[in-house]
Amino acid sequence: MAKLRVGVVGLGGIAQKAWLPVLSAATDWTLQAAWSPGKEKALKVCETYRMPYADSLASLAAQCDAVFVHSATASHYSVVSELLNAGVHVCVDKPLAEKLSDAERLVELAARKKLTLMVGFNRRFAPLYRELKSNLANAASLRMDKHRTDSVGPHDLHFTLLDDYLHVVDTALWLVGGNAPLSSGTLQTTDDGEMLYAEHHFSHPTLSVTTSMHRRAGSQREWVQAVTDGALYDITDMREWREERGAGVLTRPVPGWQTTLEQRGFVGCARHFIECVQNQTVPETAGDQALMAQRIVEALWREAVDE
Repeated sequence: MAKLRVGVVGLGGIAQKAWLPVLSAATDWTLQAAWSPGKEKALKVCETYRMPYADSLASLAAQCDAVFVHSATASHYSVVSELLNAGVHVCVDKPLAEKLSDAERLVELAARKKLTLMVGFNRRFAPLYRELKSNLANAASLRMDKHRTDSVGPHDLHFTLLDDYLHVVDTALWLVGGNAPLSSGTLQTTDDGEMLYAEHHFSHPTLSVTTSMHRRAGSQREWVQAVTDGALYDITDMREWREERGAGVLTRPVPGWQTTLEQRGFVGCARHFIECVQNQTVPETAGDQALMAQRIVEALWREAVDE
């Protein structure tokens, strides 16, 4: 069987730091080409990763079976829809589209074209988070915090909710199985309408779920805490595991062989998408799964602006 031909749209910071190091280590696929509207900068990145530069999005689509999209959120709808209409499978950075209605249209288009459409929620593929999920059968509570040192603005509330807080909501709800409607919460903004603090509570049938983010907390720390019947778990920055049972506390060192991109789920996420395309299986973050957190975040934003 011929190797899958993989392309990339958008060659900015996230593509260079997180995705290209994974995709360029091609084993079961070929890194075919890349396209980004800023040709001069794009050519330098292409040279670094030894991949051809496509002169247009249409040209890239014609060369590829599957494409990873890392362009600006505002471009997602137009880029992804063009790729799907060209018969190409797509994995796109979250959110699926800037507008919820456009995201829903993309899901419908992919289904109509019988193509794989996946949103790259990398945290769902972080090994420690996946292990934690398997230990939550008897959980009483779960809390996820993801804070920033000093990242208030310059974007408005809607942008920050979609760009960053979406990760927190999606990961927390995925960990508990998804069935957890919003019950209460708070959103604090600056006088300029920028997000300062968010905390929300969700009504799961058997446990309480809380998400939290402060944009000026003096820390970049991310952690998940889970209280279960018999154990307390604490995972920090997707790399440090602490488990307490009775009088004993287990802490695990970070595996020396495991890269940061593996710890943070980028390797697992990329490979999952490629395997789904190759095997014609449904991705974990396809369709309604990809839209679940975006619908909640959209509701939080609408409630805040209507107050």
